[in-house]
Amino acid sequence: MNDDRTIPNRPAGLPVRGMRLEVLRGPDVGRILQARGERMTIGTASGNDLQLTDPTVSRYHLELERRADHIVAKDLGSTNGTHIGRVQLQDQDACISLGTTLDLGQTSLRVDDGGVLLLELRGDEALGGLRGRSTAIQRLMATVANLAENDASVLVMGESGTGKDVVARAIHELGPRARHPFVTVDCGAVTPNLFASELFGHERGAFTGADRRHLGAFERASGGTLFLDEIGELPAAMQAALLGALERRRIRRVGGTEELDVDVRVVSATNRDLRAEVNKSAFRLDLYYRLAVVLVTVPALREHLEDIPDLVEHFLRETGEDRPLEALFPPAAMQELQAHRWPGNVRELRNLVEATLATGQPVPLGPSSPASASTSTSGHAQASPPGEAFELSYREARGAVLQEFEARYLRHLLARSQGNVRQAARLARMDRSYLIELLRRHGLSAAGST
Repeated sequence: MNDDRTIPNRPAGLPVRGMRLEVLRGPDVGRILQARGERMTIGTASGNDLQLTDPTVSRYHLELERRADHIVAKDLGSTNGTHIGRVQLQDQDACISLGTTLDLGQTSLRVDDGGVLLLELRGDEALGGLRGRSTAIQRLMATVANLAENDASVLVMGESGTGKDVVARAIHELGPRARHPFVTVDCGAVTPNLFASELFGHERGAFTGADRRHLGAFERASGGTLFLDEIGELPAAMQAALLGALERRRIRRVGGTEELDVDVRVVSATNRDLRAEVNKSAFRLDLYYRLAVVLVTVPALREHLEDIPDLVEHFLRETGEDRPLEALFPPAAMQELQAHRWPGNVRELRNLVEATLATGQPVPLGPSSPASASTSTSGHAQASPPGEAFELSYREARGAVLQEFEARYLRHLLARSQGNVRQAARLARMDRSYLIELLRRHGLSAAGST
C-alpha cells in the first residue's frame, strides 16, 4: 500500500522575533532598518548596524537585543546618554516594550516588532570545547563554525569565566590553520615595558637582560592564530604599535632593523565593552576596527542555565570520574545549581565540580545556603566559631568553616596586594569579577575594583 501522506516542510532554523527601527527625528529622519538578527548596534561609526550622521550621537551609542516580547536597550557609555521620555540611560541598560521611542542626541527612533527570523542552529551538543543544547549556545556554535571557514579578525566579548578562550581555540581548531600554532598573549599580565618584546620579539642586547634572541608571539604563531586575551588591558602606548603590525602585516623585533612578514589570524577577547572604551577615547577606534571585523558575544551562564547538567557531567568525565551524575549531584543539588546566579560563570561551575569531587558532596554556593550560620549586626554573614561548628551537621559545619576561611583569605589577599583587586586576582589566580563578587559577599572593599 502506498503512503501518500504529505511530508511536513519544517523551517531550517530557529524562528525568533526580530526588530524594526525607524528614525523619527534628526538628520537621518525617515531611515528604516529591519534587523537581520536579535541584536543590533546604533551609532556614527561604520561598524554599527544602524549608522547615523547625527554629531550628537556617539560612535558606539546604543545596543538593542530582542528577548521574547521585549527589548533590552543598553547604552554603551555614550557622551549624551540615551533617553526614554524623561528617563536617561548612560552606561546602563533597561527593558523596554515594542513601540518605544528612544532619543539619542538630536535623533529619535522607534523600536517595533520586526517579524519572524530564522536563526541557523547546528543541532550538535558539542563543538570544539563548547558544550550545550540551549538556544544561546547553539547559536554560538553556529557562529563559530561559520567563522572557522574564513580568516577574518574576531573580537570575542563576554563576562569573565564564560569561556572566551574556548571560543577562540574552537575557531582555530575548526579552520584551515588548525595544523599551525595557537599562541596566546595575556594582555593584562604582561608588563608594559616588556609588551613589545612579547608581541614582536627582541634581538640579543636590545635591553638589559636580553642575552639572546627572542621570537615574539607574531613569529611563534606564524601560519596559525594569535589569541590576544584581555585586549582591553592593552597599554595605550602599545595600541599604535599593534595597529601598525596588523595594517602592514610586518613586524620588527625590538633592537632589530629587519622587517619580517607575518601570516597570522588574530582573535581577541575582552570582558570589557570596547565600544564604550572607544567612546571614552580609552581605546583606539582604528584598532577596534581591525580587531572587531566580526564581533562574537559569549552568553553568561545565567543565560543558559539549562546547560548546567550537561556541563557538570562533561567536567566530571574530564576528570576521569565514571560515577553517575546523580551520585554526586542528586536532583535537589542540581536544582540548586540551576537557581544560582553564577557571577564567575562556567569557570565558577567547573571549580565547584572539582571541589565537590574533592569533598565527596556538593559545595555550598554562598551565604544563602544552609552554610550561613549567623548574621552580624552589620548584616554580613558570619561563620560559626570552630567549637560551635562541631555541633552542626557535616554540610553546615563545612560551609561555616569555608565561610570563615574565605573571609580570612580575602583579608590577607587584600593586604598582600595593598588593596588592588587586579593584583589580588593575579596573586590568587582567580577571575577578577569572581573575586569582586566574593569581596561583596563578605562586606569587604578595595581600590581598583572597577
